Amino acid sequence: MNQNIQQFKADFFKALAHPMRIRILEVLCEGDKNVNEIQSILGSEGSAVSQQLAVLRSKNVVTGVKDGTSVIYSLRDPLIKDLLAIARQIFDNHLVDAISLLEVIRNEP
Repeated sequence: MNQNIQQFKADFFKALAHPMRIRILEVLCEGDKNVNEIQSILGSEGSAVSQQLAVLRSKNVVTGVKDGTSVIYSLRDPLIKDLLAIARQIFDNHLVDAISLLEVIRNEP
């Protein structure tokens, strides 16, 4: 059982392991969007966005619902928003540590 959870976590984090996929998730945190809307916000071409959305869908991180001729994408689990916020806090903590270290180095004789 524990191995299943570890495998799920590994697969889940692999799905997040791309800057554009993270950015797509950040956009979807603000609300459901279709490919054209995501593309416009990211300033990226549709094929790249569609390719990354396909990865996120295959790993069950986002869901897509057909709406006429387009697909509306949303986060599969709202906790992803919290996860991204925590990742940002961890990044900020690392940045603060790096800045503190830099100040120590600069103040050395």
